[in-house]
Amino acid sequence: MSDYIHASHLVQFFEEWAPKSIAVEGDKNGLMIGTLNKRIQKVMVTLDVLESVIDEAIEQNVDFIFAHHPLLFRPLKKIDVNTAHGRIVEKAIKHDITIYAAHTNLDIVKGGVNDMMANALRLMETEVLAPTQSTELVKVVVFVPESHAKQVREAMATAGAGHIGNYSHCTFNSKGIGTFKPEEGTTPYIGNVNELEEVPEVKIESIIPASLQGRVVRAIMKAHPYEEPAFDLYPLNNKGEVLGLGRIGKLEQEMTLANFAEFVKEAFGVKGARVVGDLTGTVRKVAVLGGDGNKYLQTALFKGADVIVTGDVYYHMAHDVMMEGLKIVDPGHNVEKIMINGMHEVFTKFLKEQSVQTEVVRSKVDTDPFQFV
Repeated sequence: MSDYIHASHLVQFFEEWAPKSIAVEGDKNGLMIGTLNKRIQKVMVTLDVLESVIDEAIEQNVDFIFAHHPLLFRPLKKIDVNTAHGRIVEKAIKHDITIYAAHTNLDIVKGGVNDMMANALRLMETEVLAPTQSTELVKVVVFVPESHAKQVREAMATAGAGHIGNYSHCTFNSKGIGTFKPEEGTTPYIGNVNELEEVPEVKIESIIPASLQGRVVRAIMKAHPYEEPAFDLYPLNNKGEVLGLGRIGKLEQEMTLANFAEFVKEAFGVKGARVVGDLTGTVRKVAVLGGDGNKYLQTALFKGADVIVTGDVYYHMAHDVMMEGLKIVDPGHNVEKIMINGMHEVFTKFLKEQSVQTEVVRSKVDTDPFQFV
């Protein structure tokens, strides 16, 4: 390990996985305070950015905060350092702490908050609850000498190419003869300067999400033996994976609503939950959506869910769906804190692969404003 990660490099990695373009329209994502033009020594992952979280970051010498909930969701008309929001801005700037937020793009992306919650409930056969869009696809074609075809294919797959449904490493390979003439000033891997060369090559074709094409191209360039690899990128009209908010799936086994509510509390580490429905009734098909799920109660009902796990449920909304037969377990908005461990794992793995000294820590501040008494 020799250096610290550049903030822009960390953000580029994240946004290739969860681009801001997949977020709900009008959502606030990205840089909140500070700069991405610096190297960072310590990243803190948090659900919310409160003043107590900023104080925690200062105490631990954190210089980059990655949050799920945007600090500046509503425009500030002024920065008054006598208010909590003003003090947060002041402390972040004084201590050179960059604050970056990923909200609904982190909810929506495969492996993001809603998948983390579905996994915590051990749901099977999951699908998107409320689709918002499909991923754009690109075909990548690269020409490789036969001796290096395997390592280039593997590099492409590791970077995200060739994923179709539950299958990975999907490629098509055809053999042919590549020709080239190295000119003056080149240092060819194969052949001699000013001599026409013919090389047995493999044409590798694969499909990638458009958001990952930069990462895949970099992987090709790194694994390819040639000084100037030949590759093509083609936009496709066919759509890729369906993206959206929430997940719906099945429990491993049917259970009563009362037992399921206890299971939810244990899965998300909360002391209590509001429950709507007959506690003796049974549930098997479960919808889950992090944060405020009021807009999606009817969607869960329409898709045949026995119960939905979500937060901030309104009184009259609960009445409406209860009369239609949908059960609700509301463990609160704060259960999205599951992203702290999830993103700690994602960033730790990435930084290890980059062989840098940048550290990732989890915020330990309890940001839930509600208590059970």
